[in-house]
Amino acid sequence: MTPLWYTADMLSEFLDKRLAQAKYKLLKDRTYFGEISGLPGVWASARTLVACRKELREVLEDWLLLKVRDREEVPGFKLKTDRRSLVRHG
Repeated sequence: MTPLWYTADMLSEFLDKRLAQAKYKLLKDRTYFGEISGLPGVWASARTLVACRKELREVLEDWLLLKVRDREEVPGFKLKTDRRSLVRHG
């Protein structure tokens, strides 16, 4: 399996870009719900908007790391391949 790599800046840029696209709404029970369109399973609910935003970021971080671990395609996020591992020395 070819090693993949990414930097903290790559992750932060992706997270910030996607969180800027998040939609939030105040529900009838006075809690907040937030989601990011196009990312199934990435949603959060909390008593305040600030808490909802924080939780949504955590959910998105976990979602992205699982996708990277499982080598699944992520819209708008490209991993780099370490091709040095493909060369045999000796």
